[in-house]
Amino acid sequence: MNQTRTSRLLTLTALAVLGALLSSSVVWAQTPPPADTLKVNYFSNANLGYPSASVYISNPGTNAPASICAMIYVLDAYQELRECCGCAISPDGLLTLSVDGNLTSNSNTPGALNTGTIKIVSSSGAPTCNPAKPNPTPAVRVWGTHIQTGGVVTETAAQDATLSSKEVSTLGSLCGSIVRNSSGYGICTCGTGG
Repeated sequence: MNQTRTSRLLTLTALAVLGALLSSSVVWAQTPPPADTLKVNYFSNANLGYPSASVYISNPGTNAPASICAMIYVLDAYQELRECCGCAISPDGLLTLSVDGNLTSNSNTPGALNTGTIKIVSSSGAPTCNPAKPNPTPAVRVWGTHIQTGGVVTETAAQDATLSSKEVSTLGSLCGSIVRNSSGYGICTCGTGG
């Protein structure tokens, strides 16, 4: 009788341990991207005859000696992804982009892009930097100038935001659709430097 009870206890213990291991592997598979991987900023009064605003992206070199990718996603005021691209930045490199020339001039849908949001995901993958397949890795730094009403120029640092696994998947999927279906439209360009 004691052997049967001991055997059952060992079996239940083994099943509990196995269950814990399996459930923890599911949790590991759903781990959110690391912190310091999503930067968000806005643009305004683009393509209206004012001088272009600029976006500055720096690789602080914390992943040295590796280059890092800035996966750029440009959304209009209605939250529709209009352009995306991936740009490699070497350690301590600085990438400079024109909002009018690099980020809003090749929209995947008709109509001028005047206001919206720019999301930048810091990612591994350099030098190819495929924005349809972001792999969040810290730690790009981003600033931008903004054209206010009347042409007044201001500058701000992009805001850190929490990047969820769902957001990574959604941005990658939408960008992948643009790359596959838009005949070259909807692909932004990487400006200068890097």
